Amino acid sequence: MYQAAHEADKGIIAFSPLAQGTLTDRYLNGIPADSRIATDGRFLKASQLTEEKLESIRMLNEIAKERGESLAQMALKWGLKDHVVTSVLIGASKPSQILDNLKVLESADFTEEELKRIDQASKMEK
Repeated sequence: MYQAAHEADKGIIAFSPLAQGTLTDRYLNGIPADSRIATDGRFLKASQLTEEKLESIRMLNEIAKERGESLAQMALKWGLKDHVVTSVLIGASKPSQILDNLKVLESADFTEEELKRIDQASKMEK
């Protein structure tokens, strides 16, 4: 899809680039009572939040901390890094989330080492 968009000189809008909130710090220490999993469960179910997935998310969170970013900011930065994704639908539920996520526009580009570590952490859950 990325290659086709690039060749056609078209952009992609990413839906749920934060993976229904799992690529935030929201679920790092369990399932909060007011979370989507606990209150809705249509799109994200507790059974999807496996220990393997949580370990991967924790590793990604560590990389984000080293960058001085939140996990959500790093995930959005990663999605926008190739310039094929021209916009992201973040599904923010609070104005503060939008303001925090906008900071990604000012963050540093990824180093090759960071990209390798992100790729390794992302493959852990497969």
